[in-house]
Amino acid sequence: MTLDGRTTLMQAVRTYCEQLKDDIDTKELERFVSWYGPRKAIDDMQAAKIGEYADMVSGSGTRPEAAERLREVRDFLSFAHKKGIIKNRLARHVRARKPKARRGQTAAQRREDAPTQLTAEGHARLASELESLRSRMPQLSDAIQRAAADKDVRENAPLEAAREEQGRVVARIREIEATLENAVIMDGNRSETVKLGSEVEVKMASADAQAALYTVVSASEADPRQKKISDVSPLGKALMGRIEGTEVEVQTPKGTMRYQIISVS
Repeated sequence: MTLDGRTTLMQAVRTYCEQLKDDIDTKELERFVSWYGPRKAIDDMQAAKIGEYADMVSGSGTRPEAAERLREVRDFLSFAHKKGIIKNRLARHVRARKPKARRGQTAAQRREDAPTQLTAEGHARLASELESLRSRMPQLSDAIQRAAADKDVRENAPLEAAREEQGRVVARIREIEATLENAVIMDGNRSETVKLGSEVEVKMASADAQAALYTVVSASEADPRQKKISDVSPLGKALMGRIEGTEVEVQTPKGTMRYQIISVS
């Protein structure tokens, strides 16, 4: 219970789970509790925040599994209302956005729905970042509530900063979720041709040039500091599909550069 003896969200969820069958999945409900704050008093839950969570799960409205995921949360809130744990019918605020119509899609929408190729390492990194961002949401909501408690909102810089940070985090969460939703993990087995995940040793086609080792990754994984180049970068695009021993031409701001592929692994 909270310090004033009220039931917390976590306690209410435990009561709900006790009456469920063992084979019922509650992973989404666990995510919701972590996002909202397990120690929050359940009778303080706000419809606006519940709607915010539903929007985050729905993303751009193209996720067919969003309705099923949100059903877990809606069933719990319906149970809590029937048992008198909460007074308001909060379950009605858990609504998934309707999927976008496929007809008449713009080019941008088709690109958004297209599969994103990721290496296993890149997929794991994005999944870890997503969980980290989700765990920040309760703290950001608390910061907004504390800042909003200041009655003088005319020049409330902390409130504005907290809202901006929350907006950035939510936007990044949706971006990563969309990427992972359409992700295809590339096979990391050795290949004779350059593909996503390949380590490619190249050198400029001149006698005194030193070789450099690059890993070809998707645009979302690119990191020049770690020698990870995107498959849509000038060099990455030139290397894709090529084999060891060949030379490629790369168009750069300094002009056309020639590289020789030393090895592919």
